[in-house]
Amino acid sequence: MSNLFDAESATNLTEFTVSELSGSIKRTVEDRFDRIRLRGEISGFRGRHSSGHAYFSLKDERARIDAVIWRGVFSGLKIKPEEGMEVIATGKVTTFPGASKYQIVIESLEPAGAGALMALLEERRKKLAAEGLFDAEAKKPIPFMPRVVGVVTSPTGAVIRDILHRITDRFPVHVVVWPVKVQGEGSGDAVAAAIRGFNALQPDGPIERPDVLIVARGGGSLEDLWGFNDEAVVRAAYESDIPLISAVGHETDWTLIDHAADYRAPTPTGAAERAVPVKAELVADQARQAARLSSAMTRLMDFRRQTLTGLARGLPSLDQLLALPRRRFDEAALRLTRALELNTINKRRTFERSASGLSGMPQRLSMMVARDREQVLVLAARADTAITANLKTYRATLASQHRVLNSLSYRNVLARGFAVIRDDANRPISRAEGLDQGKAVEIEFADGRVSAVTGESVAATTEPAKETATPEEPKRPRKKPAAKTKPPEQGSLF
Repeated sequence: MSNLFDAESATNLTEFTVSELSGSIKRTVEDRFDRIRLRGEISGFRGRHSSGHAYFSLKDERARIDAVIWRGVFSGLKIKPEEGMEVIATGKVTTFPGASKYQIVIESLEPAGAGALMALLEERRKKLAAEGLFDAEAKKPIPFMPRVVGVVTSPTGAVIRDILHRITDRFPVHVVVWPVKVQGEGSGDAVAAAIRGFNALQPDGPIERPDVLIVARGGGSLEDLWGFNDEAVVRAAYESDIPLISAVGHETDWTLIDHAADYRAPTPTGAAERAVPVKAELVADQARQAARLSSAMTRLMDFRRQTLTGLARGLPSLDQLLALPRRRFDEAALRLTRALELNTINKRRTFERSASGLSGMPQRLSMMVARDREQVLVLAARADTAITANLKTYRATLASQHRVLNSLSYRNVLARGFAVIRDDANRPISRAEGLDQGKAVEIEFADGRVSAVTGESVAATTEPAKETATPEEPKRPRKKPAAKTKPPEQGSLF
């Protein structure tokens, strides 16, 4: 009886196919867990799939559930998933019939409290600080008076209007705006690309290269400002060759770009004030400096004038300077007058003594003069005789030497038919081997010189050329030597 009841009970169960059961479970789960908030730690995240979707798991200490973020949802997330991040995911639970698995389809993602996000921010800050991206030595000075200011911000917000208004009020300069997205997906990459784009501009290009950059955004929550904590933004700010001012959020908001920037402004308006000076203040300061310079020059001239006046009072007068020399001159003049008088007296006395000694001298002088005249006449006669004899002797000697010189002169040889050959330097040539063919020479004869050019050499004959007999010169009669005249005896002068 019992076996019959069991068989009937088994036949009363509803029969499902596998697909029907999977579909029923899927509908039941989706109806029951249509929209939930699930807290857990991200595990197995390796970035987005090539399709653009993201697959990972959420886990706690006892369980794990698969999670997926579709491509369209992932691009709009404020906080991107990272391995090990504790998050609160909002979405719905569904099943995957093909593998008998269930998963949560995430529609939004937020950190599990501000503490978790701050912990992530602190971890990233320590990592970048260890690489030296926040070192004070790497900070560049902000130029005092830039010609061009570059601004990286949203083109439609109030931030750019505040910056432009503040720059116009203080010191109007050329402003170049690079519009970027400052919140949400891709904002960090856009800001980093804008910073690198400004640095890539050429100084002489169509767009002027800024002298200083301002990266600005208005206030917001930690999630709203999260794009400026992106590692790409921090590295771009650190690598910028153009000095960079960060002005992200309010004064109490700190992001990682603030640590990497060369100067951190509390607000975008403060960034504009730091970028340019106040023109009116510069003009006023210049006027003050000019007035101070003029006053200083006036005081300096007065001081120099007073100093010169004091020095002039300390100098002695002209009479004081000349008093001593004038006195010395008067004393010297007085001594000179006395000396001249004494000298005149002494000379007169000497003259008088000499005159008295010469009173008996005229007769003796006349006798002495007569005797000296006679001696002078005798000596003059003897001198004339001696000079005449010497001249004859010198003339005979000179004639004899002249005859010897003529007999030794080469011109006598030229007169017998010989010649002297000279080169272009007027030097005599004694051998034929010293002459080259075609060389210019001069031939000197007894009656003059002629020019010639050498020809080919002729073999020398062994027999010496016979000297042409020349008529002997008639012998000149030898003069009898002149009789030596005995010089007159030299008389005594006295």
